[in-house]
Amino acid sequence: MKQQVGTLPRVVIEGVSPQIDAGRYPVKRCEGDRVLVEADIFKDGHDLIAARVVFRGPADETWKTARLDFQFDLDRWFGEFSVDRLGSWEFTIEAWPDHYGTWRSDLGKRVAAGQDVRAELLEGALLLHKAAAAAAGEVRVRLQKAAAALANAEADVETRVRVALADALLDDSYGPHDAAELTRFERVLSIVVDRKVAGFGAWYELFPRSETSDARVHGTFQTAERRLPAIAAQGFDVLYLPPIHPIGVTHRKGKNNARVAEPGDVGSPWAIGGKEGGHDAIHPDLGTLAEFDRFVAAAERAGLQVALDFALQCSPDHPWVKQHPEWFFIRPDNTIRYAENPPKKYEDIYPLNFWCKDRAGLWNACRDVLLHWIEHGVRTFRVDNPHTKPLAFWEWVIAEIKRRHPDVIFLAEAFTRPKRMRSLAKLGFTQSYTYFTWKNSAAELKEYLTELTRSEMAEYYRPNFFANTPDILHEYLQEGGRPAFRIRLLLAATLAPVYGLYSGYELCENVPVRPGSEEYLDSEKYQVKVRDWDAPGNLSGEITRINQLRRENAALQQLANLSFLDSEFDGILAFRKSAPGNDLLVIVNLDPHRPHETMVSVPLAELGLSEDVPFEVEDLLSGARYTWRGARNYVRLDPMDKVGHILRLVR
Repeated sequence: MKQQVGTLPRVVIEGVSPQIDAGRYPVKRCEGDRVLVEADIFKDGHDLIAARVVFRGPADETWKTARLDFQFDLDRWFGEFSVDRLGSWEFTIEAWPDHYGTWRSDLGKRVAAGQDVRAELLEGALLLHKAAAAAAGEVRVRLQKAAAALANAEADVETRVRVALADALLDDSYGPHDAAELTRFERVLSIVVDRKVAGFGAWYELFPRSETSDARVHGTFQTAERRLPAIAAQGFDVLYLPPIHPIGVTHRKGKNNARVAEPGDVGSPWAIGGKEGGHDAIHPDLGTLAEFDRFVAAAERAGLQVALDFALQCSPDHPWVKQHPEWFFIRPDNTIRYAENPPKKYEDIYPLNFWCKDRAGLWNACRDVLLHWIEHGVRTFRVDNPHTKPLAFWEWVIAEIKRRHPDVIFLAEAFTRPKRMRSLAKLGFTQSYTYFTWKNSAAELKEYLTELTRSEMAEYYRPNFFANTPDILHEYLQEGGRPAFRIRLLLAATLAPVYGLYSGYELCENVPVRPGSEEYLDSEKYQVKVRDWDAPGNLSGEITRINQLRRENAALQQLANLSFLDSEFDGILAFRKSAPGNDLLVIVNLDPHRPHETMVSVPLAELGLSEDVPFEVEDLLSGARYTWRGARNYVRLDPMDKVGHILRLVR
């Protein structure tokens, strides 16, 4: 195809960041964030160029602009803008030949060399006239006056040169003055802006049915409401509830995942649906919809946001089974296929067939479930096993919800292969579960956190470091006892700005159903579990203190500000988290059984410290202060006492 000369780009724009997969997916930010933009921008010859980022927010009809600045040694341009509203933002890069800037630079060199510049001043006047024609208001008037001054042959050359080299004139003349010379980057890139709690927050998982003093008596929203002040006082932001819907009775699982339930067994909340209703109904033993609304309101008053589990599967008793059997997998004998993960069988659950003939009806029904709970005050959803449903469905349904309710947050519970987890995050999930639970050595943590914070993943994958879940009791916690729980709490809460605990963590519950299993003995998934929250040795006070420190220290509220420090013993992990005016050194003994000591290397130059001058650090966990000197400093940590330090550099 023959291209018109006037449409050929005058400037090359490439290497634009941030962008994901050449702009296929949006990057993620939170309300109030600054978006840092970079690009490689250049052209032929020695003429100067100018560049800017153009951007607009939700419902904006016009584009705003912010200048990009050039760093010569890096041959790269940098700029930033703020995203102050929830929703979908757009940005791209524009650049153009900077004729006046080039002329001004050359003029300065000629003047310094003592050359006659009268002809050059006339050229500058023409450039300013052109700039004035593209300007408006007072800027146009100033440019016209400056052009006249440069062209005034009656005035002395020195006066005309001073006008030409004035910084204010350089600002007034900034901008593309000829549309034919303006080059725009080939793509408009997207940013999804979420609520602040999407990027920083502490989650707590609670089964309302276990909020009772008698395991024979089912807990309710009213009894669970009594726990809200205590959970809020510990500093949590999000209260996550497993499914609250009716539970099927057909093939109901018994205690400890027994295939046959005994009379009185309550079943798994994930076997959703019964005669009382499906995904839009509430288990009658928990209460009514009005009582749920009251619970949500009470949580909000306490400073907690309620998150609901969104599990797209059905018990054999779910109304959809009779109303829409075509939404399920039909076997050759006309029975519906139940869920399996050989050798495991889940006869109490039917998976949905998202590519059935009535795909539109099923997808819309799933969307409407979300809209139903949004109407009842829920703005956060933890999504069960999203990797077992089509990625196309998630991209569609999340976009549908976010278009109407941009404040909604989706957490992907996808313990699957890395590329699937990353794809779910790219296509719309706000946060993601991680492999953190299985990373317990210093080498494993360093490798994994480097991937999360130093790769492209930092632009779209918000990790939620749950230290345990109803499904995952890692052998590290089983074998390490209370010190192991303290260690993992400290790591989860300081390595990532978003982390979570499943109730019972504070009591250090660590007995597996059998050796080698990650399932809990007497798992709450299958029975009501009564707890004594004031039991000796509980971690409630420690959790409260750590959550308080997270709120008080901006360095703990970011993800990508992490850098690891050298420790001469690899069983002690040391890292730095920094924000303006807030430098923290976190040092953790990873061995829950034995005390260890090491020398930790402090990055003096990065902290603005001298090799010869002592400096002070304060342990925010204990209040103790230490005077250190030089790069290598001694640390000893005993898991029976101090499992770690959060050291703040005292300025």
